[in-house]
Amino acid sequence: MSTNEFLDVLPEMVTFLRVAELGSFSSASRQLGLTPSAVSRQVTRLEKKLAVQLIQRTTRQLRLTEPGIEAFARCSELVRAAQDTMQIAQAFVKEPRGRVRIGAPKAFARQVLHAQMLGFLRRYPLVDVQLIVTDRDIDPIREGVDLVIRITREPPVGLAGRSLMKVNQVLCATPAYLAATGPINEPQDLLSRSCLSLGEQERDNHWRLVQGSNMVEVVVSGRYVANHSEIRLEGALADLGVACLPDFVARQALADGSLVQVLADWEFRANYHGFAYVLYPPNRFVVPKYRVLIDYLIEGLGAHEANKL
Repeated sequence: MSTNEFLDVLPEMVTFLRVAELGSFSSASRQLGLTPSAVSRQVTRLEKKLAVQLIQRTTRQLRLTEPGIEAFARCSELVRAAQDTMQIAQAFVKEPRGRVRIGAPKAFARQVLHAQMLGFLRRYPLVDVQLIVTDRDIDPIREGVDLVIRITREPPVGLAGRSLMKVNQVLCATPAYLAATGPINEPQDLLSRSCLSLGEQERDNHWRLVQGSNMVEVVVSGRYVANHSEIRLEGALADLGVACLPDFVARQALADGSLVQVLADWEFRANYHGFAYVLYPPNRFVVPKYRVLIDYLIEGLGAHEANKL
C-alpha cells in the first residue's frame, strides 16, 4: 500500500475500530456523527482495500473475523499513537486544561469518586471530566479511555498504576435482624443465618474469616444473591440478612446505625478486595490534566483512607 493509499484509508480504520469496539454500526454512527449506512460503507471500503473480510455481519450481531481481530489490534495502536501525538503540546502547557475520560465501577463511582470529581472540577476550571460508570473492566488502551479505576490486588500487566485507597469487605446486618435471629459471635453462627452473597463465581458463598492465625471457612446460604454491592446494601437494610459489602458502600449505614458490623474482630477475606488503583497506559509522559487528577485523587482518598472504618 502506497503512502497516499495509507492516508486515504485512515478514516476507514477509525470507523472500523469504533464499530468493533461498540459491536454495532448504529452505536458507532452515533459516536462518529455519521449515518449507519455511511459507517457500513466505510467498513466495506476498508475491506475492499485490504482484500479481506474484517467483520461477519448477521441480523443479530457482528463478529470479527481472524483478519479483523488482527486489524483491530493494529488500528487500536494507530489511534492511540495519534491520541498521544495530539497530547504532546499539552505536556508543555503549565496550566492543566482539556477533557479527561475516566472509567470506574458503579458503586465506587457513586459512593467515592463522584464527590472527588466535584471538588476537582472546582479546583481546576479548565479541565473537564467525562465519568464512564460501568462494572466491566475497561481497557484504556483499546478503548481510548484516559484513566480507569479498578479494585484489584495489583495492577494488571501492561498498565501503569497508582494506589488510591485500600478496599476491605465487611459483614453487616440491621439491628432488627440481629434482634430477631440472635447475636453472631462466631463464624459458624452464619450457617443458620440468611446471607446476601455475591454469586458471580461458584465459591462466592464460601466466606473465609481470619483472626490471627485462625482461619475459618463457612458455606453460607440465603434468600437473596446479587452481584451488585448497592443492591446487597438495600437488601441488608430491608432486614433480609447478613450482607458482604465493600467498606465504602457500608460506611454511611454503619455510621448512622442503620447497619452494624458483624464479626468485627474477624477479617473477612472476600474474593474481591485489595486496593482501588487508578490505571493508565504507560506513556513516556503524563500530561498535566492527567497528573493533577491523579494527584488530587491520591490526596483526597488518602484522607478518606485515614478516616475509614
